[in-house]
Amino acid sequence: MLREAKALCSWATWKVKAQALKLETYAVYVACRDPRVPWYGRVLAACVVGYAFSPIDLIPDFVPVLGYLDDLILIPLGIALVLKTIPPEVMTESREKARASIGQGKPRNWMAAAVIVAVWILLASLGIVLMVRIISN
Repeated sequence: MLREAKALCSWATWKVKAQALKLETYAVYVACRDPRVPWYGRVLAACVVGYAFSPIDLIPDFVPVLGYLDDLILIPLGIALVLKTIPPEVMTESREKARASIGQGKPRNWMAAAVIVAVWILLASLGIVLMVRIISN
């Protein structure tokens, strides 16, 4: 019984941390659109947020242990690095905007979704063209 309670407590702790990371990632996205953030901070923020929200991982999630390890290490490290480039007042405002946006429902970025779909279609097309060339030779 005690072990089950500890497991539930541990699961709840991880769930809270995951939600906080999600909020912080979205806040970084909001902050990188602010003109007070230096250009290098915007570029770094765009890379970190793009990686965090992208369905394409450096190490695919189906690889045991390592698949999730990149998400558990790279994203928090990237966010920590980005936070050093964003002025504190901008980050405070961005966190408030992110909380408000998430409170109204999940934020959607249809442009980002369209870009991801376009990249997948392009990669599939290139794969088909390569296979046809290989087979025809």
